[in-house]
Amino acid sequence: MTDRALTRRHAVQALAGVGLGLPLLTACGGGNANGSANVGNGNGKGKGGSGAGTGTDLGPASDVAVGGGTIYSNQNVVVTQPSQGDFKCFSAICTHQGCPVQSVSGGTINCNCHGSRFSIQDGSVVQGPATAPLPEKKVTVKGGEITLA
Repeated sequence: MTDRALTRRHAVQALAGVGLGLPLLTACGGGNANGSANVGNGNGKGKGGSGAGTGTDLGPASDVAVGGGTIYSNQNVVVTQPSQGDFKCFSAICTHQGCPVQSVSGGTINCNCHGSRFSIQDGSVVQGPATAPLPEKKVTVKGGEITLA
């Protein structure tokens, strides 16, 4: 009888361990079913509050070079200016495996994790392994200030 009691006790302890461990494993997943993460933290520069909420001030439009872009890591967005006065905004999270993009140069938004590159004009994939474009976000520019809508 003692052996059975130990077996039950061990079974209950094992199940309890699995029950506690599953949420921890889920929390470490970092992505959703299509392989893209919902949040990230880029290494770019940026101003404004934390989070990508409605009406978040990003900073002066002068921070975004014509033909280039600026990564706002706190908000997980990248703002580009493909031509003078034409501002675009995209998620700063690579659609390949959820890494934050690292730079904007040569007309592309660049993810250094696996080499994906996206167009500063429309967020489309210029170079894989990513196959999906960066999701577009809405920004407004008023009085020389960029606001995430």
